[in-house]
Amino acid sequence: MATTKRIELGVNVDHVATIRQQRDTRYPDPVHAAAMAELAGADQITIHLREDRRHIQDRDVAIMRNTVQTRLNLEMGATQEMRSIALETRPDQVTLVPEKREERTTEGGLDVVGQAESLRIYIQPLVQANIRVVTFIDPEADQVKASVDIGAHGIELHTGDYCEQTSVASRETELARLAQAAHAGHEQRLFIAAGHGLDYVNTEAICKIDPIAELNIGHSIIARAVLVGLDRAIREMRAIIDQARGL
Repeated sequence: MATTKRIELGVNVDHVATIRQQRDTRYPDPVHAAAMAELAGADQITIHLREDRRHIQDRDVAIMRNTVQTRLNLEMGATQEMRSIALETRPDQVTLVPEKREERTTEGGLDVVGQAESLRIYIQPLVQANIRVVTFIDPEADQVKASVDIGAHGIELHTGDYCEQTSVASRETELARLAQAAHAGHEQRLFIAAGHGLDYVNTEAICKIDPIAELNIGHSIIARAVLVGLDRAIREMRAIIDQARGL
């Protein structure tokens, strides 16, 4: 039976900036996209400020901090530069992700287990600044526990492996992994989000995992927006999520 607890939708507008940067123009502006997304029903705006500034720019972060009316989630690598930017701009949430220059998109979860001590020290100023700290992790029990141990407020479960499966059996296996990790995190009072690779077909099943409180979706929404417009693309995703939760 579906839960009746509403899942919040975080919309990632990075790829609006990707189009802009392809021609080094002023448009399309991800700041405008963020405002439109909120009007269409987004509960959060997510942006990833990468070291190489391939899409989102420092200017975008600064302006969105002043214009986003819901919540601003800044995805970033755990570097000193990014922490300084976060402490200056004060997003509502920071999501720590692994980052490699050569990757097209984030390829997997952050190894919190292997970096536990350094991450514990790294996030302390962010926590003290009242910024919610979330770790983007693979759905593994040890990564959930390590996230608790370093003092993170929440976890975002990497759904990429689930989204890449082509058989019913393999999808069910990945869904079970996600559910187990979500319940483990919930038992430890962590905020539970999920994202990466979610689209208009595979999102429904994820919504059936009760502890998940938020989904972060970018590429599929922006891709659909090219065809039907951003407002409709977001409203369609919002409807899929709500229907899956029986709302």
